[in-house]
Amino acid sequence: MARKPSRSKLSPETGAAPAPVTRTRHRAKPAPAAEEQAPQAVAPRDVDEHEEIARLAYSYWEARGRTGGSAEEDWLRAEREYRSRRENSLFSDIS
Repeated sequence: MARKPSRSKLSPETGAAPAPVTRTRHRAKPAPAAEEQAPQAVAPRDVDEHEEIARLAYSYWEARGRTGGSAEEDWLRAEREYRSRRENSLFSDIS
């Protein structure tokens, strides 16, 4: 097996030490973008729930005059409202 040249030897032509050996690291490939990932199946009920929550959140923004506030807060408020309505309708069906 061949040996690596020693770094302590000077170049006979220039009298300088050889350049240091740099090692390259293999980097992990980045994850594929969201568009490239396979779409996941979504149940129709989940789609309906998502759309209804989106409508409620949008209505809160409109009620504020389409200014200010937080989209995240509107969404969380809409989720609470939607789930509360759904819970109440489930209990009313039992009675």
